[in-house]
Amino acid sequence: MLFTPLTLRSVTLRNRIMVSPMCQYSSEDGFATDWHLVHLGTRAVGGAGLVMTEATAVQPRGRISPHDLGIWKDEHLPMLRRITEFVRRHGAVAGMQIAHAGRKASVDVPWNGGAPVPEAQGGWTPLGPSAIPYADGSPVPQVLSEGEIQGLVNAFAEAARRARRAGFEVVELHFAHGYLVHEFLSPLSNTRTDRYGGSFENRARLAREITRAVRAAWPDDLPLFARISASDWAPGGWDIDDSVQLSAALKQDGVDLVDCSSGGNIHTAKFSAGPGYLAPYAERIRREAAVPTAAVGFITSPQQADHVLRSGQADLVVMARQLLREPYWPLRAAAELHAEGAWPSQYLRARP
Repeated sequence: MLFTPLTLRSVTLRNRIMVSPMCQYSSEDGFATDWHLVHLGTRAVGGAGLVMTEATAVQPRGRISPHDLGIWKDEHLPMLRRITEFVRRHGAVAGMQIAHAGRKASVDVPWNGGAPVPEAQGGWTPLGPSAIPYADGSPVPQVLSEGEIQGLVNAFAEAARRARRAGFEVVELHFAHGYLVHEFLSPLSNTRTDRYGGSFENRARLAREITRAVRAAWPDDLPLFARISASDWAPGGWDIDDSVQLSAALKQDGVDLVDCSSGGNIHTAKFSAGPGYLAPYAERIRREAAVPTAAVGFITSPQQADHVLRSGQADLVVMARQLLREPYWPLRAAAELHAEGAWPSQYLRARP
């Protein structure tokens, strides 16, 4: 099953392995570099079906760190186009995750500790739905006005248009991990009293407006994904029931697949993580919202990945750390599962 093609709209993935969006913190002013070409290109050569960029900011203030990838201006496109051409040439589909970090923006890179970056050192005041900082020591975000929200919706649509011009065939909306849209969804980070706060419908309004705007800007024959956090892992927060309801609504708005992750919005949240621990969320959303899903979360072995698909928990397996450790994991998985792997001609002499 892992090596059965998956067709979404006009795009066919050669297998069910998706490279998860993984921030590389290797850009200046949002520009992709040779690092991104090698990082993403290696996973295409390694046999993955879908290679997704890291969270790519739709506005400068939407970056997690000053070193995040961006797609807010046309000047970003030439290097991105070079990457998509390489990925396509080696048989994979290139996808871009577009994002806004919200109140979790303007922090240093993780290997330097991830502390907030002050404006004097190249940082900025983060934005959010409410004046609630992410954690102790985090800055209080500037509350977005309704007019600024509409500008943000337009920025997502423009980012999708640029992604297509750069050669991407899948766009994923980042609505997870405590970044801006997730902040609007959760009542723990959204205490607004206007039409973007309060009820479920109001808190989901931004996600749905972005989805509709991007769907209108993105070619009708190309698939649109949305990554969500299925649970805040915190009492009174966003939960799996909300995620099912949102996923059904996003399907109506034009989303073709829901990428199911969790957490990231509440700094003190407690949860137990283990192999495949998010797959049951993907299964429930797939069943109850009647939308294809992707499962992520400590999926490391070929047999485990294949089981997620065979058991109907998801339609796509999303892998992150394992593909950092082993970029050619799909080729090994194919051998272990007695399937045909997408070996590049240059490496055929090493095929088992």
